Amino acid sequence: MPNIADDALRIQEELRTHRRFLHRTPEIDLALPRTAEYVRKQLEDMGYAPKECGPSGLVAVAGHPEKGPTILLRADMDGLPVAEATDLEFKATNGNAHACGHDLHTAMLLGAAQLLKEREAGLLGAVKLMFQPGEETAHGAPAMLEAGILENPRVDAAMMLHVFSGLPLTSGTFILSQDEYVAASCDFFEIQIQGKGGHGAMPQYAVDPLNIAAHLHLALQEINSREVGAADPLALTIGYIRGGSAYNVLPDSAVMGGSVRAYAPANRDFVQKRLEEMAVGTARTFRGEAELVYTRGSPAFRSSVGLAREVRASLAAIFGQGAVLTELPGMKLMGSEDFAFVAEKVPAVMGALAAGEPKDGYVYPQHHPKIRFDEDVLWRGAAAYAGAALDWLQGKQAR
Repeated sequence: MPNIADDALRIQEELRTHRRFLHRTPEIDLALPRTAEYVRKQLEDMGYAPKECGPSGLVAVAGHPEKGPTILLRADMDGLPVAEATDLEFKATNGNAHACGHDLHTAMLLGAAQLLKEREAGLLGAVKLMFQPGEETAHGAPAMLEAGILENPRVDAAMMLHVFSGLPLTSGTFILSQDEYVAASCDFFEIQIQGKGGHGAMPQYAVDPLNIAAHLHLALQEINSREVGAADPLALTIGYIRGGSAYNVLPDSAVMGGSVRAYAPANRDFVQKRLEEMAVGTARTFRGEAELVYTRGSPAFRSSVGLAREVRASLAAIFGQGAVLTELPGMKLMGSEDFAFVAEKVPAVMGALAAGEPKDGYVYPQHHPKIRFDEDVLWRGAAAYAGAALDWLQGKQAR
């Protein structure tokens, strides 16, 4: 059997072409008609019969489900509503951007699909390919779960990869954590503040909602710094404060919103409770009112420690021991991932792939309008997906 890494390197330029096509026209949330159509066409050209699975979601199967178990490989396809600000010749110009690398994920999984198709006759089991919309909004994985992504054939294990730029790691390095939790939960909130509008010269007759918002913004920092243990990761972020439209008018209302990231499930309940108490209490202190609207997003990603160990061994065999780390030195990332919904149903693992380090000019982080990614890692991602799946199926047969 030809070496999976050599075969993946052989199709590197095809993967670059896929990535650049997808990068030019990013689409967001669950409406990805152009992206999904491109992926469908590529899969059909390889000999697959892709099927729709929820809005803009696609699923294809390599192998023979009747001969053994099934492992699922996932790539997210959606972009962000951020205007790209790079000088790339293939930059997006439609007001959206692939600022999180999902275009690379999709290209890598297309590469894995090609590698698996070439080896399909010998598969004792199946590999299900999940091309997912709506990861950034946490709508995509639940929609595909509802549409039956884990059935027909029934999925026994699942894997995803995520590229990262701007990290102090050599491009092509993989990280597969040995921890139980590998990504934080993500909840969203909005606080609607009601005051009493008035003239800027006569504030005594008004109730200033901006003053309430300012005090509340400072007060909320207390939750992380004084009410949650220092060793218990939590990120509470205010993303916007809006209110007012004139220099001499005190507005009638204001609104502020943000996100909560946590590893411990109990912290989600605790922070929601404290947000409401502090919002209502602070508003009343300054003669106003406040209402909290709290929305649960992705749960924390609970990784299968055993599956992660197997995938680490596969990647080390393909790329060498030095190419696979078990942690990101000095960092505990608080990003969230809606593949966590899948991890609640079947054993799942998430791997990271370094795709550009600062010393080489990749200085911007995920979601920044100027972020760039090192395309030379595409073949490594494709080989990692396909190689890990093949090894997992072979290991299941051996047991």
